[in-house]
Amino acid sequence: MAEETGLILPLGDWVLREACRQVAKWRHDAWPDMRVAVNLSAMQFRQTDLAERVRSALDSAGVDAKALELEVTESLLMQDTERAAQILCALRVMGVTLAIDDFGTGYSSLAYLKQFPVNTLKIDRSFVCDINRDEGDAAICAVIIALAHNLRLDVVAEGVEAEAQRNWLHSAGCRLAQGFLLSKSLPADECAATFPSHGS
Repeated sequence: MAEETGLILPLGDWVLREACRQVAKWRHDAWPDMRVAVNLSAMQFRQTDLAERVRSALDSAGVDAKALELEVTESLLMQDTERAAQILCALRVMGVTLAIDDFGTGYSSLAYLKQFPVNTLKIDRSFVCDINRDEGDAAICAVIIALAHNLRLDVVAEGVEAEAQRNWLHSAGCRLAQGFLLSKSLPADECAATFPSHGS
């Protein structure tokens, strides 16, 4: 509904500014190398002044661009690859980390993938869910991990909820994951109380 009404734009700006404000606090208080990831909606990504909005959010929070990762879905990037590449380049020059979310679901061409200046591929949770029971899902995950390594990109598995999934991914060379196995979603103040600070 937010997308349909256009409310996603002011909402997205608020989320971006709050994320930058929070990561600035975390980096100052406990984790100097902390990076926070923010998903961009389709409407946000198409804004002609997106780079300026991102820069404004970073400057307002007083935080370095490398503290922010922006995630866009594979299917969104494939809608207009030339325009998408231009937007990503403007953000990458700024120093922001870029990730392709839900990778493997958007029918992308590998020829286009190499044009996007991204840092990270995120394996869609639909492939991770049955990774120990479905040979097809396991094969897809293995290919994405190998592809990321060969392109010198980070690779993150989404939706990791079981130790067996984490073990499989680790053995396949995937060192980064997100999901309930690691932690449920937490308010910012609970994060600070739950996870050890730098040097602890």
